[in-house]
Amino acid sequence: MSRTADIDLVFARAVTVDAVVRALADEGWSLQEPLGISYMVNNDDLFDWQSTSADQAAAVLTVVDSPDNINCLVGVCIYHSAAGTGGQLLLHAGRSRCSFIPTIDRRGLSEAPALIDTAWYLNALVPPLLAMGLAGYEARDLVD
Repeated sequence: MSRTADIDLVFARAVTVDAVVRALADEGWSLQEPLGISYMVNNDDLFDWQSTSADQAAAVLTVVDSPDNINCLVGVCIYHSAAGTGGQLLLHAGRSRCSFIPTIDRRGLSEAPALIDTAWYLNALVPPLLAMGLAGYEARDLVD
């Protein structure tokens, strides 16, 4: 038995990975995670994640935001160092939808550690994205 947890975010207009990351930076999020910087361009259905050093952030954002990749699913890992948690931020083709999947030291509920602390993640992700045109979200934590 495994768990699936994610937060799907819907924007009123297309966004860039760079703009989302900059908005989340004000809330303490960063591309710098424990392994450096991780990113992915899914142009072949292989979800081939790459890792690089923190000084390559600008180059990574250039790759994932390239016009050549607008019709591909792209992703970066984001990390909140003060909270010690993070995950994958995936932007879908067209860039008006994205998903956050807590995969790095997931925050669990104190009364039920197997369940993610959805409220914490929503409070850390939603407010800074409202100014970018966030129109809605759906959060799930399910047993597969």
